[in-house]
Amino acid sequence: MREAYHAGSALAAEAKLTALAAELDKTHPGAAASLREGLPETLTVLRLGVPPTLARTLRSTNPIESMISICRNHCTNVKRWRDGQMALRWCAAGMVEATTQFRRVNGHLHLPKLRAALERHFRETVTPLPHNQTKTAA
Repeated sequence: MREAYHAGSALAAEAKLTALAAELDKTHPGAAASLREGLPETLTVLRLGVPPTLARTLRSTNPIESMISICRNHCTNVKRWRDGQMALRWCAAGMVEATTQFRRVNGHLHLPKLRAALERHFRETVTPLPHNQTKTAA
């Protein structure tokens, strides 16, 4: 799997991951199905051509897991949850608390390149919805 994520192109990585899924079909069919299901999303960073230092951060789940852990610790003070709105407020408060502990993203200087790549991707793949120009008045 590591070889796939460090491959030179998204096409080569997809081939390696597809081969891995075929191999896993025999022993772990659930894992193979999961790998196939998330295949397009897992290769997004590679397809966008994100520089390696920023890509390393984006491939990891550590930043989000850290924030979730801080939110969870912040919410342990609640003894009785009244409703969903209360849970959302406490989760938001936990996220605000987590922001005080965030560090700078490795490769943060490449974020403008990522933004440009995302804008280019959306221009190429997302088609605008047709807009009806006619207006009727009552």
